[in-house]
Parts: sequence; structure tokens; C-alpha cells
Amino acid sequence: MYAATTIGGGLGTGLLSFYLGLGVAALLRSLFGFDAWDRDFNASIGYIFGLIGWLMGVGMWGTWGREWFGAKIKDPHANSRKELGWQRYFMFNVDHKVIGVQYLVTFLVVFILAGAMAMVIRLELMDSGRDFVSNKTYNTVLGMHGIMMVAVAVAAVVGGLGNYAVPLMIGADDMAFPRMNALSYWLVPPVAVTLLLSPFLGGLETGWTAYPPLSVLTQSAQTFWNLAIITFGLSSILGGLNFVVTVMFMRAPGMTWGRLPMFVWSMFVTAWLALLYTQGFAVALIMVTLDRIAGMGFFDAARGGDPLLYQHVFWFYSHPAVYIMILPGFGIALEVIGHFSRKPLFAYRYAVGAFLGILGLSGVVWAHHMFTAGIPNYLHGPFLVATELISIPTGLIFLSALGTIWMGKLWLRTPMLFALAVIFNFACGGVTGIFLADVPTDIHLQDTYFVVAHFHYTIVGGEIFGLFAGIYYWFPKITGRMYNEKLAKLHFWWMFIGFNVTFFIMHWPGIEGMNRRIADYPQSLETANLIVSLSAFMLGASFLVFIYNFVNSWVRGPAAEANPWGARTLEWQTSSPPPVENFLQPPVIAGHPYDYGVPGAAPHVTFYPPAVGSPAGGGGGGQ
Repeated sequence: MYAATTIGGGLGTGLLSFYLGLGVAALLRSLFGFDAWDRDFNASIGYIFGLIGWLMGVGMWGTWGREWFGAKIKDPHANSRKELGWQRYFMFNVDHKVIGVQYLVTFLVVFILAGAMAMVIRLELMDSGRDFVSNKTYNTVLGMHGIMMVAVAVAAVVGGLGNYAVPLMIGADDMAFPRMNALSYWLVPPVAVTLLLSPFLGGLETGWTAYPPLSVLTQSAQTFWNLAIITFGLSSILGGLNFVVTVMFMRAPGMTWGRLPMFVWSMFVTAWLALLYTQGFAVALIMVTLDRIAGMGFFDAARGGDPLLYQHVFWFYSHPAVYIMILPGFGIALEVIGHFSRKPLFAYRYAVGAFLGILGLSGVVWAHHMFTAGIPNYLHGPFLVATELISIPTGLIFLSALGTIWMGKLWLRTPMLFALAVIFNFACGGVTGIFLADVPTDIHLQDTYFVVAHFHYTIVGGEIFGLFAGIYYWFPKITGRMYNEKLAKLHFWWMFIGFNVTFFIMHWPGIEGMNRRIADYPQSLETANLIVSLSAFMLGASFLVFIYNFVNSWVRGPAAEANPWGARTLEWQTSSPPPVENFLQPPVIAGHPYDYGVPGAAPHVTFYPPAVGSPAGGGGGGQ
């Protein structure tokens, strides 16, 4: 009941504030001699008011806002301590574990919706000609699929598994800024609602990249889309800041930089990327919005603007965003491979250096997306070289994974299968990426389905497979229950085969010149597209197995042990699920997290005083 009241309060104050914003905008326009009503301008002001009202109504006012005016606030941890069961997931809750589950479930729902849109796309592309949807509807579905999947790739691991696991893995009792953490999540529901409303406001015609001048001239749905993505960017920036401060200053005693688990390293580097580069996408969309509602001319060549300016600013974020998506997937893969190979993680320091190298190089490769956009020829060479250079730290991550697998005692449970698939799939994506990094071949392949296949091999094949590796790996910790291993392996093999058939074959029509983001193609490519569509339907059906196993196991799966994998890392040295404070006694780190089978290796963690019912040494031993 209280959860419903909280959500209802947020909706109520959000709608009232939205209409108040419309009125304020109309008043201001009238005072300055304009017509009182302009849909894009008034709606933009109303959205800002509505967003603030939603946040205050859903719980931010009582646990945070009142403090700004010297009034007494509610205990922000009260909802966690009440142990309200499922209701706490619908509240402004500051427990990082609750927020992690909120993110994870929200973006799994978004993932399923975006996947359903992909099925619509492939249904239209089964044969040439327009058969199933109109061109306008196709463009809207394609744009919605793209931006929703990008949102999943950016936030599902970082917001979901990262929020849940990182504080546990470094021995912290929460994130550094718990209320900011809750704020970063509750910014997301308005984004989802606004995006889902956009088809009813004229539809999206620009795809997820929103290139001007079309994005300046198209219907009002584009304004709402811009505002939603800017809000999502704010959530990402706040989350990145929180992770950076948490990892830097809240590690347990003895948790040196050289003892951080690989997933924590990947999240730390990802957080820096989000903090440094997300502003680029926001600035690009703010300029588009100002062109639309305030008559600016940032991208109008007739008024001194430059449409290419948008691409530079957009890709200055959107290529580092690729690493925001994939680095957590790499971190999960190395984490799982290290524990399920039962040997020390190979080249640990080099893998850490690879993450930091990607952080340094990711900001100097953006223009390889613009080789055919009209940039000066003298820029082609430097960006080609920079793009090839970033493959070196990526190769070190592969080296670490393969060296760990070599002569390891592999435990081929579902998390390990997905982790191995990350390495295989991203290797395929990396090979095709070489062609797109080189100017001569990119000129032929740009804006074809070869690019679509490459992108899906890197992001879906790397990050999304990593997401599922993490879900299965931490499922016992999050839920306190075990999943059905047979169904989980069925999901893996079904998904792995469906994915590779779909996107491997998709390279062929791309080489033949089939343009992406267009609802029609030459009749000669029908056979290839029919095979791609049928295998895509097979891939989509695999997630029905996951949904059933996920929900059924969470509700009635067998109780999980505190450490079912016998892992050394810190999150497995507390109960499943953990208590509100994470650890009953403060942990002290004494050894390396991957010292499996090392003679005389110290336990990874000790507790002082020892927790009742747990060994003083902890740490999963040297199995």
C-alpha cells in the first residue's frame, strides 16, 4: 500500500508540475510578445517542471528536499530497515542492493520490449517491398529499438549488477552517495514513459542518432525524445560520479588497488568514461532542442551553422559509449573465468592496464564514424591509426582470458558458458571492426548491414552475453535461490546459436551494399534476409526460456548457499541475500581474489571479530 502511495504521489505531483510548467511557459511567451502556445517550447518547460515534481513526489522531497530548507527529513534508510519485502523496490530506497534490483528488472523489461521491436523489423525485412508496416512506422520502430537497446547496454550492467555487486566486492556498506544513487534510478521511469509516448506524437524519423537537419525539422516527438535522452544522460553522469568516489574512498582495509576484482576495475573505468563523455551527447541534443524551440542555428548552414558539428559532438560521446557498454561485459567475463577456471587470473596487471589504456584512447577515435561524412582527408590517417591502436589494450584482455583458461580446471556452469561466449563473440566483432576502421573498406561498407552485424557482435555478443553471465553468476546472491541449471544451459545454447546464425549471415547483404535503416532492399537479397529473419525469431524465442527460469527460480527455486561457487571474492563471504549493512563484521582484506591453488596463499578476507557461524579466515580457500 505504501509503495502504491509513493508511486501515485510521484505521478500526481509530476502531472500537476507538468501542467504548471505549461502555464509558466505560456505566461512567459505572452509577456515577451509571442503567441502563448508553442507545443515544443511549452512542452519542454512542462517536462522540466514535471520531472522535478515526479522526483519530489516519489520520495526525494521527504528524504532529501526538506533538508535544503532546514526542515527535518525522514531517515533515508528507513525503508531498508523496515524489511518491507517486495514493496521496497517501488520506493525511493537508498540501499544499493535494492537500487541494483530496480535497475536490473527495469532494463530487463526494456530489453524484452526492444527485442519485440526487433522482431517487427525482421518481419518487415523477410522479403523485399513493403508488406507489414509503413515506412514511417518502420522508422519509428527502428529508432525506438535502437535507443532502447543502447539504454539497456549502458545501464543494465552498470546500474543493475554494478550497483548491487561493487560495494559488496570492495567491503563497503553502501555507495558513497546513497541518495544520489536513488535519484539516478528514479530519473529513469520518466525517460521510459517519454520514449514510449513518442510514437503517439508523430513518431521518430531520425533513428537513434538524431542527425540534423532532419531532427530539427521533424515532428514534436523529436523534442520529447531529446528531453528523455538528456535526462538519461544526467542519470548516467550521477551514477558515474558515485562509482568513482565509492571505489576510490570506500574500500575495506587491505583492499589495495592491486587486489581489486576485475569487475570492480571495469566498473571504475566505465564510471570515468560516463563522467567524462556523457556531456557530449547531452550538449548535442540540447543544441538540437534549442534549434527547435528557440530558433537557434547551430546546424543551419544558411545561418552560419554546420551540420557536421553535431556529428563531431555526438560521436565524441557515442564512441566512448561503446566502451561504457563493453567494458563491464569484459569485467564480468574475466571475473567469471577467473573463478570458474580455478587458477590465478593470468596477466592481472596487464588486464588492468588494458582497461586504463582503453580509457585513455577512447576519446581520440570518434571520427572513424565520419570517414564518409565529408571530414578533411588529412584527418583520415590519424583516426585510422588511433582506432587500430585501441585494439592493443583490447587484445591484452583477450590474452588474460585465454591465459586463464589454459590448463585451468574449467567448471562449465552457465555463467562460465556465457563468459566464454563473450570472448568468442567479441573476437568476431573485433575482426570485422578492422575493416570499418580502415578508410578504403569503410567507404564501401559504411551505412550497410555489415555495420549492423559488426555492432551487434560487439555489443550484444560482448556486453549482453556478459550481462547474462553476470545475472546467472550473481542470481544466488541477489535472490537467495538457485536457478534451474538445465533450463539455463538451454537458454545459453539456444541464444548462442541463434545469435551467431543471425548476425554472421547478416554480413553478406552488407557486403552486397544493403543499406541499414531502410525498409526495402533489392530482390536479389531476399534469400539472405529470409534466413536472417528466421534465425532472429529463433534468437528472440530463446529469451522466453530465460524469463520463465528467472521468474520461477526467484519465486520457488531451491535455497542457495552463501557461496555456491566457492569463490574468493568478498561478496560471497556474506549471506545470500546480504543483510542491509552487507557484512555483520567489518572485513579486512588479506590476500588476492584470484589466488586459487597458490601454495601458502592467504585467505582473501578475514573478519574482526569473526562473524558468528563463519570461519575466521573466510575467502573460499584456495580451491
